[in-house]
Amino acid sequence: MARATKEEALETRNRILDAAEDIFHAQGVSRTSLADVADRANVSRGAIYWHFKNKSDLFDAMCERVRLPMEEMAAPALDERQADPLGQLRRTCLFVLEQVMHNSHSRKVLGIVFHKCEYVEAAGTIVERQQEVFLRGRRHIEGSLRNAVAKGQLPSDLDTALAALMFQAQLDGLINTALFTPDGGGVERHAERLIDAAIDTLRSAPSLRCERRIP
Repeated sequence: MARATKEEALETRNRILDAAEDIFHAQGVSRTSLADVADRANVSRGAIYWHFKNKSDLFDAMCERVRLPMEEMAAPALDERQADPLGQLRRTCLFVLEQVMHNSHSRKVLGIVFHKCEYVEAAGTIVERQQEVFLRGRRHIEGSLRNAVAKGQLPSDLDTALAALMFQAQLDGLINTALFTPDGGGVERHAERLIDAAIDTLRSAPSLRCERRIP
């Protein structure tokens, strides 16, 4: 009986998260209340508060459900034992774009983060959390690039902080294009070439090299 109760609780939690995805995507985060989510999920507000402290906590959990598989895919690029960190970073980027195009949960949640989440003062906790995730993503990219430099896959004088900033901006731009245009704006069709172009830039752009001070 206890096992069934846990399974039922997990099912209810997932139903709430599904409802949050749908309604946040339909009308935006700031215009949605927990009562709206409860109605959509066909549960009581008490059921929502059993699983989530508030709307910000619900929003975080919704994002985390989509983000975890992507972070698990990306993690090996940081491992010093990884022989091909640059290849792992490439595979992660392609996985992310594939999720955006074909996974309904990922597409909805990233659509909410990019286009349906009003970054205003009233949404302070949500904004702060998204900023933390954004900066953590950049640190992860930079760590992957440093690992690739150590393995001889990228130039030894690569400015990894600047390169991570550029690479993240390029990936976010591709995600935004895939979400904003009805057919994905060609992102799916050219995904490999687009990611390879970004990696080629890391290898060859003089402007991404560390500045050398003249004595």
